[in-house]
Amino acid sequence: MTDKTGQEPQPDPREEKFVVDAQLLSGDQLDGLVDEYCTRYHGLNDTENPMSERERVKSAVRRGDLVVWFDPVENTASLGVPV
Repeated sequence: MTDKTGQEPQPDPREEKFVVDAQLLSGDQLDGLVDEYCTRYHGLNDTENPMSERERVKSAVRRGDLVVWFDPVENTASLGVPV
């Protein structure tokens, strides 16, 4: 859909996901995100113990291979690959 000027409407930047510095999170918050990541990506793949990946995931966050993404629309945070 276009407006009267013929331009496409722009997305609201306040609704865009953004990266949060993992050092701003408490240990419990980060542990929760790591647990959620492990069960989401390893818990459905015939992995007997998806939580065995916790230390690898934490190391990936420390190295910056995984970052904390915050979605202001859904008011949720999750770990994911940086863009």
